[in-house]
Amino acid sequence: MKLTFVGADHQVTGSCHFLQACGKNMLIDCGMQQGANPFECCELPVDEAQIDYVFLTHAHVDHSGNLPLLYARGFRGRVFTTEASADLCSIMLRDCAHIQMQEAEWKNRKAKRHSGLTAVEPAYTMEDADGVIRCIVPCLYNEDVEISEGITIRFTDVGHLLGSASIEVWLTEDGVSKKIVFSGDIGNKNQPLIKDPVYTKQADYVVMEATYGTRYHTKERPGYVLDLAEVINKTFAKGGNVVIPSFAVGRTQEILYFLRKIKADNLIPDHPQFEVYVDSPLAVEATGVFHKNIYTCFDEEAMELVNKGINPLSFPGLKLAITSEESKLINFDDTPKVIISASGMCEAGRIRHHLKHNLWRPECTVLFVGYQAVGTLGRALIEGADEVKLFGEVVEVRAGIRQLPGLSGHADKGGLIEWVNAFEEKPEMVFIVHGEDATCNLFAECLQAEHGHHAYAPFSGTRVDLITGAIEYEASPVAVKKKVRGVADVFARLLAAGQRLLAVIYKSEGKTNKELSKFADQINSLADKYDN
Repeated sequence: MKLTFVGADHQVTGSCHFLQACGKNMLIDCGMQQGANPFECCELPVDEAQIDYVFLTHAHVDHSGNLPLLYARGFRGRVFTTEASADLCSIMLRDCAHIQMQEAEWKNRKAKRHSGLTAVEPAYTMEDADGVIRCIVPCLYNEDVEISEGITIRFTDVGHLLGSASIEVWLTEDGVSKKIVFSGDIGNKNQPLIKDPVYTKQADYVVMEATYGTRYHTKERPGYVLDLAEVINKTFAKGGNVVIPSFAVGRTQEILYFLRKIKADNLIPDHPQFEVYVDSPLAVEATGVFHKNIYTCFDEEAMELVNKGINPLSFPGLKLAITSEESKLINFDDTPKVIISASGMCEAGRIRHHLKHNLWRPECTVLFVGYQAVGTLGRALIEGADEVKLFGEVVEVRAGIRQLPGLSGHADKGGLIEWVNAFEEKPEMVFIVHGEDATCNLFAECLQAEHGHHAYAPFSGTRVDLITGAIEYEASPVAVKKKVRGVADVFARLLAAGQRLLAVIYKSEGKTNKELSKFADQINSLADKYDN
């Protein structure tokens, strides 16, 4: 019964934890790294083909985005997550694969024009995304799910995103039982649309995020609407556009919720019919998923609108851009407008085109409404970059750069402390993950010194014996020095197929001698064919 920390340790993206118990290999999340991460993540302790289960806290790509990569390298187990997260993953993982393939194609076109540049392969393909989506098992909130002998899990609404959950895992091995709770991303209270976090009462061990472990959100929610209206009024008065880089899932729907209220209350009196463009096919599909899950995930305020026959995510003047042609036409219209586009950190997608058309215009405003990871274009802009590079061209930053402080799906320091203090008895250990380097250390110190928790912030590679509570291996930070290995090239796929075959062989123990003999003959025959 061991826990190994793999990703999002002393950094904010790439969440992944490896759990080994009851003869099974499990992952809690399998996230993609975004932006510049200071430390290397360790390799998985076993080949991907030997992973039996993945327990997914929510659909954001820093928690789910490497699931297709896991599949490409041989994983054929089951992925357990909530019903809403399953719906979101079915569109988000395909979108990730599309972006991977699109960027590889663009880089390869560039390589053909410049000698010395080598061709690249996408980290994974659409087939890999479709394959892992077929592995997903949707689960209800608050229901015990028996995974296999000695392993039971339960999903609890943690109020971060539609379908987001903390995961309770009960393990029983050799007569010893332990319960470990993985917080996922803990939600901010009083968010629009979705419910507040539900607290968990008991745990032997807790693995919790610390994104805002040293910060407090400064605004009460009513201020968001007025602040957003102020930005729009000032920008429209200058004849400019308000460009909002927004996460397609969660944040875009919240902004639409606020804009509906701004329209209903006539808070933009000089431009009452102003248009709002959502330029993200993913955001449009995700909004449909929000509508599908109204009755299980929406909070009381949103349901009050629904019960009055009011769509909380729609209003006059809302335009949806689906095709690339519709996206391009947005910037040929000089009328002041609001443009909401992904990605939220400006690393990929259509937002980069809108930045190219609007960043150089002093009458425009780029409004950030979410966390910007170190090393991303979004972080560079909010830190005052004078110029940025987009599609190989240098673009001067003349537009106003603004943030809506406090608009976050993550709990702040107070919310995190409230969540962990809700346990009726203090856990044996609270492991702090999913925060910047200094934040993890400071938040662990705060929990220990001020709240009496036994808290520890592990680096990637740290391994814990959950039966004894002993840290078997305490990893040290390793600075980033290599790129993540891709698997779409043919030889890497062959290696992944070999890993999967080995995993199948291990799982065949206990079959009849006749079945095993036939299997061995088939493998040897195949090996003889290619062993020249």
